[in-house]
Amino acid sequence: MKLKPITLMSRNFQLLLASKVISGLGSQIAAVAVPFAVIAIHGSVADVGYVSASSLVTTMLCLLFGGVVADRVPRHHIIIASDGFQFLVQAVTAALILNHHAQVWELIVQAAFRGAALGFYMPAAQGLLSQTVSSDQLSQANAISSLGSNTAQIGGAALGGIIVGLVGPGWGLAADSVSFAAAGLLRIWMRFPALPPESRKPILHELHEGWRELMARRWLYAVIVQFSGVSAIAIGTLTVLGPIVADRHFDGAKSWGIIMASYAAGSILSGTVMIKFRFRRMLMAGLLTGQAFALLLFALAVPLVVPLTAAAAFIGGAGAQVFEINWATAMQHEIPLAMLSRLSSFDMLGSMAFAPIGAVAAGLLASAYGPAAVLTVGGVLILLFTLIVLTVPDVRHLQQRRPEHASEGDSGP
Repeated sequence: MKLKPITLMSRNFQLLLASKVISGLGSQIAAVAVPFAVIAIHGSVADVGYVSASSLVTTMLCLLFGGVVADRVPRHHIIIASDGFQFLVQAVTAALILNHHAQVWELIVQAAFRGAALGFYMPAAQGLLSQTVSSDQLSQANAISSLGSNTAQIGGAALGGIIVGLVGPGWGLAADSVSFAAAGLLRIWMRFPALPPESRKPILHELHEGWRELMARRWLYAVIVQFSGVSAIAIGTLTVLGPIVADRHFDGAKSWGIIMASYAAGSILSGTVMIKFRFRRMLMAGLLTGQAFALLLFALAVPLVVPLTAAAAFIGGAGAQVFEINWATAMQHEIPLAMLSRLSSFDMLGSMAFAPIGAVAAGLLASAYGPAAVLTVGGVLILLFTLIVLTVPDVRHLQQRRPEHASEGDSGP
């Protein structure tokens, strides 16, 4: 179904998009720099894992509380505070590394601080987009936002490799720090109407209220449960087994970089198409196309030659992007704005909850049965999980509402 072009003259939307691309670019530079920073101070492979895990754990610990806070106070204020805090953390980390004073435990602690900030940032960011465009433009806005993020992902990874390779990981983290400062400054110029005065309940009560609203929406909790399994498989196979296959059967990091770039390219193309088109049955279309991700796992299991594996990655990235855009749009359309950050925090927590288990299990199972077997079973499970969740009528039949009724019942910040 064709849509009218989205209006990009809104200052809030332009600032939101620009700040997201800038901070995303810096975060991808940091994703390259952090492991090499640990190695540069003679940390082990296990130490790299500890730094990554500390960020993930604190993010999960703060997500639910962050969701409640984001439904209480202006969301862009939370995001600005998160940007400022992460600017300070990364600046300190960069200074320690550049002055050769950094220790592994310090990087673990600082990663934990960053993860905590993300736990507040993510629910606020999920709810903020709904405040920048009209409800009938949410699908297009999500597509444009995802397009910007994916472009930043490709550019940031490439730039991170150049910076780390030429001048070292400390300067990569310094660049990330600058990106947070720039993004925060842009967000300061965002303007939203003042929040209406409301009587607030205790935080635990509002958290319970969010849980009750979650359980009242069968389509929502069914897909969260399904995606928690898919996410665990994706994390384990792509971060652990994919590089192993590339190292054993291709020519290592170069081939894996080509495959991952193809995945991102598929996401960009899909996101571009989704700017002009949307599906009436959002969840059903997103889940069906999202199954294409399994093609990449099957290609790695064989493994196919690099060009064919890259083609499978391209298709998988395109399908996954359709799901992500439709899922974000479904939540923004169907959940009252006053509850959106809280319910988004439950969604994010569910998506991340089994990721560490997936990474550990993938390595252990591959050692026992081989990467090919684990990749094949992982692909089959993704297809199976999707077919099971599609048996839920609320998932199959959820449709985009007409624009004139799309905002009914929405209230809050």
